[in-house]
Amino acid sequence: MKQKLVTLVAQARGGRVVRTPFVDGDEIDRRLLQDDEIRHKIAGGFPDARRVILTIYPAHIPEVDSGVTVLRVMPEEAAPVWDVQDLTVQLRKLDLKEEQIGDVREDRGAFLIAATGKAAQALAALTELGGRGLEVEDVGESAGKSSRVREVVVPSMRVDVVGAKGFGVSRAYFQQGIEGGKVRLNGQPARSSSDIREGDSLSAEGLGRIDFKRVVNETRRGNYKVELDVHR
Repeated sequence: MKQKLVTLVAQARGGRVVRTPFVDGDEIDRRLLQDDEIRHKIAGGFPDARRVILTIYPAHIPEVDSGVTVLRVMPEEAAPVWDVQDLTVQLRKLDLKEEQIGDVREDRGAFLIAATGKAAQALAALTELGGRGLEVEDVGESAGKSSRVREVVVPSMRVDVVGAKGFGVSRAYFQQGIEGGKVRLNGQPARSSSDIREGDSLSAEGLGRIDFKRVVNETRRGNYKVELDVHR
């Protein structure tokens, strides 16, 4: 993935908009994306998506779409009741390209599917699956809560300090997540003592993701006011 990412960055610096299929978000080395000549968007349809699409584009382009469509699939009621695994088995029978399907999640008796390309088009056109009638609704580019930019004051740039403050949980609780391997910094297992810097991305299972935007200023007491983009 690293060598492919280097190639995509070079293509974006040359003026192209480039996009991956769905990949494991933890495999993306975000340090390679810290380049003044490019911008990037990482999206999976859900704030804490495991499978994501990375779009890289020249810095002079103001905005691009994510390439992701989230579809709500509502099968008719029948016995036995489907769970995510049952739905996934049925989806495989459609011969959709795996790289065009992202996360699949249950949602109050229905299912949310992140998809792209021809797979998204095929899913949107479905009226039956596995012998069951169903309705499909286009949710848009994302499902769940949107991101929110927050300014918080922290005494240090340690991962456990910034993470706890950004997500609004206790530091002890966040440290438990780190020790349990549920927190990642730029796709790699995080350590409490690691520092987080501008451009870094911190994800925590069950909490979401924090993109570290910038240090606003240093307070008189030696603390730091930082700007975070919090995805819940």
